[in-house]
Amino acid sequence: MYRTGHYGAALLVYAPLGFLLLAAGYESLALTGVVIVMGGSMIPDWDHKLPFLTHRGFTHTVWFALLFGLAMGGGGWLLGQELGSQAHIGLGTFGFVTGTLTIAAHILADALTPMGVRPFAPLGSGTCSFEVTRAANPIGNGLLFVLGVLVAGGAFVAGREFTITVL
Repeated sequence: MYRTGHYGAALLVYAPLGFLLLAAGYESLALTGVVIVMGGSMIPDWDHKLPFLTHRGFTHTVWFALLFGLAMGGGGWLLGQELGSQAHIGLGTFGFVTGTLTIAAHILADALTPMGVRPFAPLGSGTCSFEVTRAANPIGNGLLFVLGVLVAGGAFVAGREFTITVL
């Protein structure tokens, strides 16, 4: 997929977490998460620019998603240390989940294409492809973006209407 499609996938995958954060009263974290998933949605495609990586190789695996999640979780943990109390646990968890979702959304969007991805390489050699649309298809990318905006928008509205009590 292209940038527009990846933005839509990021919004679509993040929407449930955004809803939960908003319903629990963590509006700043919910909005920060949107910035993270949108801003990081193209990171796996850095493999185009780095000569030692193959396109849709390691950066398009669950291992990279977990590695990126750990890096983001570590950043959240360190930031939380500065804030005191138990903030490091919450921000570390938020960073891990949001970071992992960022890469997972990219992988999912690329799995919609005929080329697909090998999400468990090198442990699993199978390719995952739903063959919904070609990566360069502007209609497919546009529809994925619109779907992401609608679902994330709905999650935002619903999250502000519901209340979840956090212990």
